[in-house]
Amino acid sequence: MTERAYHHGNLRQALLARAWETIDAEGLDALSLRRLAREVGVSHGASARHFTDRTALLDAIAVAGFARMNETLAAAVASEPAFAGRLRAAGLAYVGFAVEHPAILDLMYKAKHHPEASAELVELSRASMTAVIALVAEAQARGEIREGDVERQALVVFAAVHGVAALATDDLLDGVAWQDAADATIAMLAGAYVP
Repeated sequence: MTERAYHHGNLRQALLARAWETIDAEGLDALSLRRLAREVGVSHGASARHFTDRTALLDAIAVAGFARMNETLAAAVASEPAFAGRLRAAGLAYVGFAVEHPAILDLMYKAKHHPEASAELVELSRASMTAVIALVAEAQARGEIREGDVERQALVVFAAVHGVAALATDDLLDGVAWQDAADATIAMLAGAYVP
């Protein structure tokens, strides 16, 4: 590829896509701005016009990660009409994203806590929890689950599902398929909230 191919504004996207691929395949330590520029066929200076340093690049990758994950979760929830199905779909989507992109998910959560995290990253990082709160609140309003502190119930849901994701990505499920572990956890959560 030549630098000329990026004169219409697609260099930033090409850099982000290649950075995502590198982190996915080799982990965060394999990522460098110079290597990234070389791999997309531009000078380091050309890439620096889009990302002034590694922190800015990591922030942008985390933004892309949360945007992709949030879209995946929203689509999963929208695919089911009732709380139990919506919870299962969202939980499986979350754990599936974690299993498919463990290094990206790790980066996403680390980057959102960085002192220089962008406002966009902080906002996007909160969207999944906001969606879980909305899911629980709607289910309570429809009488599908028992009344209670919506935010506390949502926190339990998120903690349990994220816990399965962490166990799956750290290979700590002792041979149990992540789908089975997620299904069992989500079924217990749903059962605990049914009146």
